[in-house]
Amino acid sequence: MVLIEQVVLIASILVTFGVCLATTKFAARLFPNFEPLQFYDAATDPMELNVVLAFLVGLVLSVTALLYFDARKLKPVLNPTQWQQYRLMEKEKLSENTALYRFKLSRANNILGLPIGQHISVKATIDGKDVQRSYTPTSSDDDHGFFDLVVKSYEKGNVSKYIGAMKIGDLLSVKGPKGQMRYGPGLCRHIGMIAGGTGLTPCLQIIRAALKNPKDDTKIDFIYANVNVSDILLKNELDELAEKHKDQFRVHYFVNEAPDGWKGGVGFVTKEAVEEFMPKPADDIKILYCGPPPMRDAVLKHLDALGYEKPRSVSKLEDQVFCF
Repeated sequence: MVLIEQVVLIASILVTFGVCLATTKFAARLFPNFEPLQFYDAATDPMELNVVLAFLVGLVLSVTALLYFDARKLKPVLNPTQWQQYRLMEKEKLSENTALYRFKLSRANNILGLPIGQHISVKATIDGKDVQRSYTPTSSDDDHGFFDLVVKSYEKGNVSKYIGAMKIGDLLSVKGPKGQMRYGPGLCRHIGMIAGGTGLTPCLQIIRAALKNPKDDTKIDFIYANVNVSDILLKNELDELAEKHKDQFRVHYFVNEAPDGWKGGVGFVTKEAVEEFMPKPADDIKILYCGPPPMRDAVLKHLDALGYEKPRSVSKLEDQVFCF
């Protein structure tokens, strides 16, 4: 049950109580100048008692209903061990080969139940074989009844191509959550993020969570690399967040093919760019990376040269450099 439904239910209880009280002599005893409402010829004591009892029964039933529906609200649907299917309800093209896919949950008040920074597994049956890939939803548990995936369909990609060919109403097999990252306020003082292409998704999930929480003052610098400007996913949202939260969030774009008048970075992410835009090595900072393997190798080489800790083959939450 969403907040407005709770307010309506509580208001109805109070109105019921008020009307019942107004028909009895109890109101007159509490307020000497009050004249009881007359819905019957004579307000005898038995009638007053019946009215009060009726209200109490209604109150118990209303509170029971409130507790019942409240217990059902925001029910997480993800299961880490069991595959579940969700139906594609919307598809929005973001670039030439990338789209936002919105999948419907079983109930309007359900949530995916994905901790910030974690991801899900997606399964597709291709040529008779089950193939799995990991994706990070760009939606959060503030979104009820659906979840969103931003997927770039690669020509040689198996699951991404499968998702790209999905039609409205098709089902997708999902399970989770998975992953070592679990973001929350106070995780660190300053986060540096470096991403390429759809590597944006886990970064965006953390950015949104940090910036919408007034108690979270974590600073974030985000280097986001793409082939050209049209490939920059959700650029309008990133720019709006950077403008609204100037003291907390900055985004630095890099493209290989820059148009005339481009004010961002051009070419690959260099060691100099990492040194300029990322927080300096310290115990209270983190560097998060998500992107294609060749870019990952280059970025990790820059970080190593600048004195950051070397990441493990499988990153852990406590690591200074974390690769999704």
